[in-house]
Amino acid sequence: MAEKTFTTTELLQFDGRNGHPAYVAVKGVVYDVTNVPQWKDGKHHGNLAGRDLTSVMPRSLHMESVLKDIPVVGKMTD
Repeated sequence: MAEKTFTTTELLQFDGRNGHPAYVAVKGVVYDVTNVPQWKDGKHHGNLAGRDLTSVMPRSLHMESVLKDIPVVGKMTD
C-alpha cells in the first residue's frame, strides 16, 4: 500500500473537529492523534490538530518521545 502524502492544506482537514480524525505533523511525518485522550477535540496545550507542530516540539515537556507510540499515517509533501 502506498504511503499517504499530505500538503499543508490537506492536513488542515484533519483537525479533530466535527467527526474528523486528528492528525499532526512533526519533521515531515504525519501522526494520527485521534485516539489520544490529551488531543480531545483536536486541541492539546494550545496546539491544534491539522497543523505542522515541528516548531513547537522544542518547547514540549515530552519532546518527541511521546510520538513513538502514535500511529504514523503518512508524510508531508511541502
